[in-house]
Amino acid sequence: MNAEFITALHDLEKEKGIDKEVLIEAIEAALISGYKRNFNSAQNVRVDVNRHSGQVRVFARKNVVEDVLDARLEISLEAANEIDPNFRIDDIVEIEVTPRDFGRIAAQTAKQVVTQRIREAERGLIYNEFIDREEDIVNGIVQRQDSRAYFVDLGKVEAVMPLTEKMPTDDFKPQDRIKAYIIKVEKTTKGPQIVISRTHPGLLKRLFELEVPEIYDGVVEIKSVAREAGDRSKIAVHSTNEEVDPVGACVGPKGLRVQTIVNELKGEKIDIVRWSEDPAEYVANALSPSKVVHVEVNEEEKMTRVIVPDYQLSLAIGKRGQNARLAAKLTGWKIDIKSESQAEQEGISYPKPSDEDASDVGME
Repeated sequence: MNAEFITALHDLEKEKGIDKEVLIEAIEAALISGYKRNFNSAQNVRVDVNRHSGQVRVFARKNVVEDVLDARLEISLEAANEIDPNFRIDDIVEIEVTPRDFGRIAAQTAKQVVTQRIREAERGLIYNEFIDREEDIVNGIVQRQDSRAYFVDLGKVEAVMPLTEKMPTDDFKPQDRIKAYIIKVEKTTKGPQIVISRTHPGLLKRLFELEVPEIYDGVVEIKSVAREAGDRSKIAVHSTNEEVDPVGACVGPKGLRVQTIVNELKGEKIDIVRWSEDPAEYVANALSPSKVVHVEVNEEEKMTRVIVPDYQLSLAIGKRGQNARLAAKLTGWKIDIKSESQAEQEGISYPKPSDEDASDVGME
């Protein structure tokens, strides 16, 4: 190695952010192993790389002792004093043992170490970039698919989307562009592994944040998301400004904002409902598009009993119970839905609203 190598390390430090001193120390450590392997040496040695000239020297380190039992590791006090009369028992003497052709081994080893450290540094930079983007949306290009996952090019790294994280309506081919949600970023021996999803509720939330300026500005808040990916979702929103309608803001002019998201999610139906501190009102809103006559709240069991018009029962429950299931997931409340006829048969009493107030909700 020579001065040009040291200059190259200095340039690397500027370009890649890899500390030159750390690199040199790693090269010295690797050269110790290289020396012992190539020269069958059991000596304790130290390798020194000159920080200016790049010259490499190997020194055998020996303990100063009275009686030498192993000449590879020890040196007598008499022999040590011939080198320097100041040596005493238990001191360490360093004797240069640099082999004549060690420069070739040093150059090869240094190249391997530097290449490995550059690779590690680049992986570290990619990891740091994407760990900050965990729970965020990324755009990628589908590269290939195997029996377990899609592999998606994110530019600097390839992400993995397990088939379990694919929406039922997704059918990607190589070179298709997709939006996905980063659910996990992990360090592995092969570099950072990024796992993405199209089914996670976070994807829906991030898509609304991208499409609705009021959410980005903090005027409208997304309070909760419930999702059955590819089929139907519910999202509860709240406005911090009384003059801003949170539902209207998310729907957008002529429904354009929500339609953009529906298109991205391959036709997934999205119910946007108004969040409320009042559990009865919140549950009633969550059961949209069904009308609700009355909601009875049991705080202790975190359960609600909902009365709906007879003709709205199937709508409130939804196909295979989906509407009620999503509403319960959205609100965090158990929901027991009964029609007015069922309530009457079971002797359940509740305030009877007038026809024009049939959609208003009461609470006990």
